[in-house]
Amino acid sequence: MSSRKVIDARGSFCPGPLMELIAGMKLAQVGEELELLSTDKGSAADVPEWIRKVGHELLDNREEAGVWHIGVRKMK
Repeated sequence: MSSRKVIDARGSFCPGPLMELIAGMKLAQVGEELELLSTDKGSAADVPEWIRKVGHELLDNREEAGVWHIGVRKMK
């Protein structure tokens, strides 16, 4: 796995984690990978939906011990 920039949005509620990811994506270069950590289970559906809508690549979306790990690659 390549090194990912981690965006820790644990404890934040919708739409906080998505807003933090969007802010991180604005700073990322094309091809960079980011990993969002979220304790808001709404993120598991909302974030991949946004990723698809804007044309980035969803790398993974898994839950471990109540924390969602959502990996995304910036595509444009």
